Amino acid sequence: MIDINVWMDNFLQKLNEVFASRVWFLGLQGSYGRGEATESSDIDVVVILDELSVSDIQTYHDMLETLPHRELICGFVSGRNEILNWEPSDLFQFYHDTTPIKGSLDDLLPLIDHIAIDRAIKMGAGNLYHGCVHNMLHEKSEEILKGLYKAASFVVQAIVFKQTGNYFKHQTQLLRVASAEERMITETFLKYKSGEAVDFSEASRMLFEWSKKWIKTLC
Repeated sequence: MIDINVWMDNFLQKLNEVFASRVWFLGLQGSYGRGEATESSDIDVVVILDELSVSDIQTYHDMLETLPHRELICGFVSGRNEILNWEPSDLFQFYHDTTPIKGSLDDLLPLIDHIAIDRAIKMGAGNLYHGCVHNMLHEKSEEILKGLYKAASFVVQAIVFKQTGNYFKHQTQLLRVASAEERMITETFLKYKSGEAVDFSEASRMLFEWSKKWIKTLC
């Protein structure tokens, strides 16, 4: 198992050597950011520079090639002005699911108002609705449905935040505070995550009905 603290210290050292004072923010997302990583987990790194050019992308790529566990490294890279002008509904999840290592994302907070949160929920529900219908009609894929439930768990986080004002990084925490329907969505996602058997037809029906409801709720 990777010692992520040691790995990130090395990553930050390399990043500072390559980009120096241009590093505006470094953070960690995903399972390592939540403290839920396994041996096969990606290292989901967020890097934001003062600005980002094509040559910077190549330079960053070359830096990544020198690092251990290169095959696991993924994540988000941006310039500062781009992220400050990003679609606010996308910034809700981005802000709350990113663990800061260097710098702060607090400049994003004024952009993430109740309108952005409602939009995050409605757009998420719309994408789930479309994906669920497509999968029921055409692909009939358990893996696709599993991915849709992962996406649905993020929508549940936004719904609970809208209702309570609190963000819960861990889906297991949502089970204690979410309403009955959101709890059922979360429970199904956790079953998929743990490898439990899930009835495809019932899980598809439930996700379809739930996403349909939230599309109409936020008019």
